[in-house]
Amino acid sequence: MAPPRALYSAGQQARSGLHHRIRSVVAALCLVATAAACTTPRLDVPRPFSEAWPRPEETTLGREFAKELAGHPGQSGVYPLASGMEAFTLRASLAESAERTLDLQYYIVQADATTQLLLYRVLRAAHRGVRVRLLIDDLYALGKDFDLATFSAYTNIEVRVFNPFLRRGGWGLSQLLEFLGDSTRLNRRMHNKLWVADNAGAIVGGRNLGDEYFDAHGEVNFADLDILAAGPVVRDISRSFDDYWNSEWAVPIEAFVTVPPGAEQLAAFERDLEARLERFRDTDYARALRETRFGFRLRSGQLPLIPANASALYDPPAKISGAEAAPRQVFASRLRPIVDAAQREVILISPYFIPSEEGIAVLSTLARRGVRVRILTNSLASTDYIPLAYAGYARRRARLLAAGLELYEMHPEPRDATGSGRPGASSGAYLHTKAIVVDRRHVVIGSMNLDPRSRRDNTEVAMLLESAEFGARLGALFEEAVRPTRAFRVTLAVPGEETGIIWISEEAGQEVRYNHEPLAGFWRRLLSKLLGAFAPEDLL
Repeated sequence: MAPPRALYSAGQQARSGLHHRIRSVVAALCLVATAAACTTPRLDVPRPFSEAWPRPEETTLGREFAKELAGHPGQSGVYPLASGMEAFTLRASLAESAERTLDLQYYIVQADATTQLLLYRVLRAAHRGVRVRLLIDDLYALGKDFDLATFSAYTNIEVRVFNPFLRRGGWGLSQLLEFLGDSTRLNRRMHNKLWVADNAGAIVGGRNLGDEYFDAHGEVNFADLDILAAGPVVRDISRSFDDYWNSEWAVPIEAFVTVPPGAEQLAAFERDLEARLERFRDTDYARALRETRFGFRLRSGQLPLIPANASALYDPPAKISGAEAAPRQVFASRLRPIVDAAQREVILISPYFIPSEEGIAVLSTLARRGVRVRILTNSLASTDYIPLAYAGYARRRARLLAAGLELYEMHPEPRDATGSGRPGASSGAYLHTKAIVVDRRHVVIGSMNLDPRSRRDNTEVAMLLESAEFGARLGALFEEAVRPTRAFRVTLAVPGEETGIIWISEEAGQEVRYNHEPLAGFWRRLLSKLLGAFAPEDLL
């Protein structure tokens, strides 16, 4: 089999002048710097074609979900997963209930406790004959080749990495030079997040696999949202997985391992997972999980699914190539008419909110005709990385407020409704939810941020559904998220009283007002201002 053409062609489009010469020099340096330490991976390994299980109605999951949806022909069933514990338990339960297939697609797969426990459930499924396909974006898979190859060496398990670096090992000079020499390709990543069992039940949303996504991190957790789906929409979701799995961009992990793992490595790998499970059983987090009995409710058909008209939205894998044709149209063509037709309210939730000029115009037009446009994003204090994305949002903030939009920024230390802690609770939190709610009837939940990277560079997947019941549920979650103890309300100052932009919160029952980004240190605020003033727009 010939090496995947796209891995070589995407970054070698015609360039001219100094820009082309610089990249050529960098690419040459990459080869020189790494020739002694690395070998080019074997991209000609077999990549057998496979598809989702074609008869989900023959599985236990398929039958149970069909019973719940019997009175709603043509509709799918959905359930929101706002709790990290619920999101963890549902993934584990789907793995335990699977009889034919498990298809997992993720941007990040950590090596921490919750991820290892989920992989242990997946491994047990493979032992009883379930076919497992795991697809991971290579950006966060670098340095994990042997561990992934070990997992893939078990019977019934296959692992592929998407859009791989050709130079392996953990992040270092080799990878940096390759990135600089081929940034057209390597800057584009697979951001999709899917967990699908038997082509009968699927989880779609914002969560990667890691402690911070399941409320199990000791310091900082992500406020996130997934959706459990059953019924016809799952076939569309599985079709998206198949498209990525069988694309030329998905390369078996075996291509990157010179010596495959043997029986001793497999036995040690499984013993380590079992030991981690034993240590986990006596934790407060594990006890709280058992008390919820959430997994039992799924397996026994007692989870109250909400009927909805639902469809899957996803970018084609070829978006990675940088072709101009398709990237924005999949989402924009489906969502723009729904947003334009809003009558009462549009809710936007995104950790990184950097609307395009066209997007600002659309939202401003809605506000002018009386539609309430409400936006929740991260504050400078709660954003999780160097505040480049926040700087892009801050550039637009005054214009958005002047246009009549309502802005809320997440408090970095939110409290739950009772003010009490919970197992796994941390002292800080980041917003990671990605959702759109129109008139509390049309809902989009998925992996896409409302920023240039999701629009232009990364591939994404989401569910679009129509349900007044589900829309009301999401609206209630939003109202809770923007309470004064959980989010800052951002407003323009009242002329003659204050200047600039004001952040309003509530502490100890009293209103508190800030005239600069609250709870963010001086240097962080300074960096954000510098980035906002000087960072090129295409970096945001």
